[in-house]
Amino acid sequence: MTAPHDPADQSAQDESIQNQQDTADAVEQDPLVLLQNELAAVQAQLAEAKDQALRAAAEMENVRRRAQEEVSKARKFGIESFAESLVPVKDSLEAALAQTEQSAEDMRAGIEATLKQLISGFERNHLKEIAPAVGDKFDPHHHQAIANIPAEQASGTVVQTLQKGYLIADRVLRPALVTVAA
Repeated sequence: MTAPHDPADQSAQDESIQNQQDTADAVEQDPLVLLQNELAAVQAQLAEAKDQALRAAAEMENVRRRAQEEVSKARKFGIESFAESLVPVKDSLEAALAQTEQSAEDMRAGIEATLKQLISGFERNHLKEIAPAVGDKFDPHHHQAIANIPAEQASGTVVQTLQKGYLIADRVLRPALVTVAA
């Protein structure tokens, strides 16, 4: 069974529906209300866009600041690994100087052990020798020619290495000093 239908309730529902339709009709017909609604929507979008822009700017500033801190730390502590490799070499040299009575053989053995420590430190820190052999082609990126001399070997080749050069990774720290066949 259905409940009896109350005409007063029906009338209130009809009036509510009519008010909603009247409001909708008024909005549709009144351009000022339409523009105000559009303005409110655009202002909300603008506020959201401003908020996003401010957040993005703040994030970029944080990234820039962190990058500057990392560069500063890299400059400050970049040599740390190399310094750690050199400390034992210094210790060995000081110990050798502290020995008052050594044979030449003992001195040589100590120097060789210290050189091995130094070479090991160079290898750990990607410091490589540039030591061209006699007859190697002259490379102006890794060698510095001190003199061109007449030689029996091909022109433009290394005759003698006067001083070794060094690379750090793939960058020349010091070119090898060489004489070149003319």
